[in-house]
Amino acid sequence: MFSGTSDYNRIAGLDISRSKAIADGVFAFAVTLLVLGLSVPVSRGIITEHDLWLQLVMIGPELLVYFMSFITLGNFWTGHAVQYTYINKSDRHLTWLSLFFLLFVSLVPFSTTLLSQFITFRLAIAVYWANILLLGLFLLVHWEYAWINDFISATPDRERIKKTVRHRLIITESLYAGAALLCIISTYLSIALLIVIQLYYALAPTFRHQTS
Repeated sequence: MFSGTSDYNRIAGLDISRSKAIADGVFAFAVTLLVLGLSVPVSRGIITEHDLWLQLVMIGPELLVYFMSFITLGNFWTGHAVQYTYINKSDRHLTWLSLFFLLFVSLVPFSTTLLSQFITFRLAIAVYWANILLLGLFLLVHWEYAWINDFISATPDRERIKKTVRHRLIITESLYAGAALLCIISTYLSIALLIVIQLYYALAPTFRHQTS
């Protein structure tokens, strides 16, 4: 017989398929909002190809930040999916950690719009970086909680998988922090390095050691 809050906490959040489903939905919605946030040039006053070109140049910062944010969401969606490749059990706390992670996923369109509208402002970079920092932090805590509570599948490479996921998040967030600090010199330089980092992790280049 179940009764009281403690019993409810024990039976809640056990279905990992629900966590995976809502994650896919939130990521899809966030990506859609990114696109909807782009400004299409107003036709009034655009007569020639040159006029249209000038308008496209004017919205260049929006397109640049959109591209960066799309890759950002892609990388974090991949990270979340990788974790659930190995997480085979859940509880109420893990479910809420996943939901808090998705909270900051849903904020990416806001921080993206803020940055695109105030691309030369250091504060806009700081807000965007804080968004990325919280994404990485909650994804790391999510993974550590799953590991501590033995929610990870038993595989021969279990220990190696744990370290790989942890180190990737820590190193990535450290690189993001370094890129964000470059806004002291130039916000454009900061954004450029953020894009390079994002592309590196998205494309995942492999450097093979050549043996004779």
